[in-house]
Amino acid sequence: MTAPLAGITVIDFSQFLSGPYAALRLLDMGARVIKVENPDGGDLCRRHYVSDTRIKGDSTLFHAINRGKESIVLDLKTPQGLAAARRLIAQADVMIQNFRPGVIDRLGLSYDQVRAINPQIVYGSISGYGESGDWAVLPGQDLLAQARTGLMWLSGNAGDGPVPVGLPIADISAGACLTQGLLAALFRRERTGLGGHVQTSLLEALMDMQFEFLSTWLSKGETPPERMEQGSAHGYLGAPYGVYACASGHLALAMTPLDRLGAALDLDLSGDPFKDRETLCRRIAQRLTDKPATAWEADLGAQGIWCARVLTWDEMRRDGTEMVRQMLPPALPIRMDGQRPPPAPSGPELNQHAAALRAEFSLD
Repeated sequence: MTAPLAGITVIDFSQFLSGPYAALRLLDMGARVIKVENPDGGDLCRRHYVSDTRIKGDSTLFHAINRGKESIVLDLKTPQGLAAARRLIAQADVMIQNFRPGVIDRLGLSYDQVRAINPQIVYGSISGYGESGDWAVLPGQDLLAQARTGLMWLSGNAGDGPVPVGLPIADISAGACLTQGLLAALFRRERTGLGGHVQTSLLEALMDMQFEFLSTWLSKGETPPERMEQGSAHGYLGAPYGVYACASGHLALAMTPLDRLGAALDLDLSGDPFKDRETLCRRIAQRLTDKPATAWEADLGAQGIWCARVLTWDEMRRDGTEMVRQMLPPALPIRMDGQRPPPAPSGPELNQHAAALRAEFSLD
């Protein structure tokens, strides 16, 4: 397979997750990614441990998000390091950065400064909350962005208080948004020769992820969503939507007409799915405790009821389709012409490719 981005060179100045995730997606589609790291230990993600497991002395998280990239250390605060960075940029197609607003300008690598070096560059920026306004100076971190965008009130049950999403949803969604913008800008460049500046933020990405809820809220007199007492899965959808404890395991029920579900469960489910949501869901919950989730999934699924047993990772791997196994370890979630490129096994050691890159790009 000819990779769609073969021949594209990306210079990645970003750290942690959001920017490196965008660079990883481009790499998975065939781009070459050169990761520029600072001399003080490199990307902070190398030391951002999510477990006591290490790969080549660095965190597993670093290798998951930086697999297949090349690493070079440049001190952008020195004339020599900045000059080398500019020579790299002059020969690149894409540049990515996620410094706090103002930092990249002070370093001498703002979009306008870079465009003067390479007019056709496609330049990607991720911030926490945009480049201006009262929030612009605040730390752009995933949990804090979840806290500031209302997202924490959409998960969990009514009495739980705010519940964060248990993965870095702001970073990953912002990285995905930036990837879309970079691909669109590269496509425009192919047609017009024009480069461009693609910008997004954790704030914009999380608000976009909530578009369904925010649109409903604004259209419904700003009536907020309500979480159910138990098994809450959506703040606006009516019964039976939710997650239910069974005799063993749990079962998720999606949108299903109550009369059909009532017949399948031999249960009276007459009532309004929205106004009577709590009462109806309690009746369903009581009935589902009669059998294990595996039995309910088989019985209800055979009757066309949209349901799924709640699986652990081990169960997903054991019981899932071949596609599940294709995605372990995590790989590009896109297939091109029926094929998925195999993921690189790990990220680079700090400054691993310095000698080769300095020779190739005449950085000394």
